[in-house]
Amino acid sequence: MLSAAQFSAGLLEFRMVTRVLLIDDDAELLTLLEEFLGGEGFEVGKAGDGEEGLRLAREWAPDLVVLDVMLPRLAGFEVLRRLRETSAVPVLMLSARGEPVDRIIGLELGADDYLAKPFNPRELAARIRAVLRRGKGNDGEGRLEVGDLVLDPGARVALRGGVPVDLTGTEFALLEALLRQAGTVVRRETLFRQVLGRRPTAFDRSLDVHISNLRKKLGPLPDGRERIATIRGVGYQAIRPGGVK
Repeated sequence: MLSAAQFSAGLLEFRMVTRVLLIDDDAELLTLLEEFLGGEGFEVGKAGDGEEGLRLAREWAPDLVVLDVMLPRLAGFEVLRRLRETSAVPVLMLSARGEPVDRIIGLELGADDYLAKPFNPRELAARIRAVLRRGKGNDGEGRLEVGDLVLDPGARVALRGGVPVDLTGTEFALLEALLRQAGTVVRRETLFRQVLGRRPTAFDRSLDVHISNLRKKLGPLPDGRERIATIRGVGYQAIRPGGVK
């Protein structure tokens, strides 16, 4: 017979409802989003400042965090930085002014996506689902090996030379898309649609920042070349060791 603790642990393991944690100091917006996302089938948690948000992100175990840049007590960027020290939970940043610099900093710190205020709640829900799909990936395609890189979509594991590489859900999905066509140029438009779930727009550097983060985490090839080459005006290419760039 299961103990109460074992039963509770089982409920957590098989929890089907997606938990979304909202961290924003706009109480009216939090209430609106809680009602809307609750109606969309999400379980919603709320925090009105950075310190409370970081605590809930660690203790409540959300499936995704929606994090505002401007927060009292602890700024959104600092919340993200501390969270990334111990967790790969998907994070969608909110930027009040939609400033490009805010977006770039957030992505460089490990955010999976961003959305500028004001926004339509339906777009937020769509972005949340897109980010969550990246984290789940395609489990039926099998593992990928390119040089010393090994990617196992089913286990959500990335290895370089047998050593695990800590990737966000977006970074993992981006690397998977490139490795599946290693040696072939993948167009920017294709990566935007397949990985980020939207069409590219003018001055949107989110894809470039994710690529930059991947390069830093993966390091160069043994011969010093980048593992991911930029084909200017076209897209990106995962380089096969020993092949021609």
